[in-house]
Amino acid sequence: MGDANGVAAEAERFAIGISFGNTSSSIARISPEGKAEVIANEEGDRQIPSILSYIEGEEYHGTQAKAQLIRNSNNTVAYFRDYLGKEFKSIDPTPCHASAHPQQSESTVAFNIRDTPSETRNNITVSEITVRHLRRLKQSASDYLGKEVNAAVITVPTDFTDAQREALVAAAKEAGLDVLQLIAEPVAAVMAYDARPEATVADKLVVVADLGGTRSDVAVVASRGGMYTILATAHDYELGGASLDQVIIDHFSKEFIKMHKVDPRKDVRGLAKLKLEGEGTRKALSLSANAQLSIESLAAGVDYSATVNRTRYELLSNKVFTQFTDLIQQVVKKAELDVLDIDEVIFSGGASHTPKIAQLTKNIFPETTNILAPSTCTTAINPSELSARGAAVQASLVQEFEHEDIEQSIHPMVTVTPHLTKAIGVEFTSTTDVTFQPLLASETALPARRIAQYSVAKEGGDVLVRVCEGVRDIKVTKPEPKAKEEKPADDSDSDFSDDEEEEDIREIVWKTEKPVAELAVKGVKAGGKVEVMVHVNPDLGLQIAVREVGGQTAVRGAINGSA
Repeated sequence: MGDANGVAAEAERFAIGISFGNTSSSIARISPEGKAEVIANEEGDRQIPSILSYIEGEEYHGTQAKAQLIRNSNNTVAYFRDYLGKEFKSIDPTPCHASAHPQQSESTVAFNIRDTPSETRNNITVSEITVRHLRRLKQSASDYLGKEVNAAVITVPTDFTDAQREALVAAAKEAGLDVLQLIAEPVAAVMAYDARPEATVADKLVVVADLGGTRSDVAVVASRGGMYTILATAHDYELGGASLDQVIIDHFSKEFIKMHKVDPRKDVRGLAKLKLEGEGTRKALSLSANAQLSIESLAAGVDYSATVNRTRYELLSNKVFTQFTDLIQQVVKKAELDVLDIDEVIFSGGASHTPKIAQLTKNIFPETTNILAPSTCTTAINPSELSARGAAVQASLVQEFEHEDIEQSIHPMVTVTPHLTKAIGVEFTSTTDVTFQPLLASETALPARRIAQYSVAKEGGDVLVRVCEGVRDIKVTKPEPKAKEEKPADDSDSDFSDDEEEEDIREIVWKTEKPVAELAVKGVKAGGKVEVMVHVNPDLGLQIAVREVGGQTAVRGAINGSA
């Protein structure tokens, strides 16, 4: 009887994807048509501020709570996610200066707020705040879907510690959510793109730039046969949308000082108003060429209204934009890669809507790199929805499995698998031009199997296939200098030169070592093709098969591994 009830309980599981951000959160599900879609809460918001506020014991959440940062900041809790599972002595309380301040409660973090109708202030731990936040997200999803949500896949930053993961799972459980899996935010972003119906699974190297409200996280992800491996990460905890908001705040504050001789940033309420309106202005400039900021009683009882155009904003924000692009270049170097190796750059997070950041990033990478951002790609997914969508995709894949099966599939013995350090590919000697063509890219998780077809010489004949290890190198070629044109001696512009230094030409070349195997296919028809299959075991043992496409027999070889 108990087993039957257990099976019934598993069958009733209804899971969603949750992106739990430090600034805002999103909830998503897979629609009946099989597409990932972000769910709106009761206020119609799809990006729900991760904020809770209390007035006379009544709890406000999301956008309503965010509005309380002006009048009720002491009872408003914001930017709390990164404190979860941490000791008080290890946190940076700076982001909370405009809201309830973190307090020490034993060794953990708490917030001293009035969350009841009484005048008494209570110490509410960050774990309890997280429970309340997740409970509200769960309720919003249940109300929208008309069905009780009881499970979730939740995204977390790549630098979340085991203690933070455990604290998040415990908080979710208390909120009535069964956490099926925690997945890394950059992996969720890649999954959101790969889950699209028109997407094809391919080996690729992806940079995921997650530019959030208060912090930025960038990762290099190797996608190999539908498996994702994070090669390198970089974090900046003081760089985000708030950095761009500060540029706008400082600009309008200086204008206000010129007019009224008062600095609105020195007034607590005035600064809170500037922060809210500055964020709105920044978001407006991501969509249009001009934006207006209008604040009632900004400082000293003076109403303030002004406009700014995108060109001016971009000039003022140039230093911050450079910090974003430097972080992206930093993580590519950390992964010991070159920008030429990167196939895609995916922009995620609210600050990624800023067109200039994607445009500057596009200048860093070659034309072959696909920059997936709203301003550079018409088919780009909303950056603010990527993590939630990816989590929803994963939730739909695992919600039918039992916990034991899920835990087994994500156990370190399974996930921490050996990877190829060098690419494995083929060389053909049927033509005078011998080139190496990668078949299994480096960083491919093992075991792995790939099959590919290659055209041979037009005249056909015998084909020798060499299976080799290849190492990628960058070839730099200096362009030939242009012949200088003679100028008249009385040329008034002789002090100026129109000559621009041409950039060096950089390209990827492959270096191969002694072949690990050689197989010959005889009598290939003119204009024919050969099919090569390579299977690599976890111990680096190889099984190789080569045949003519359409032929009945194959030439096979095997190399023992080093287990």
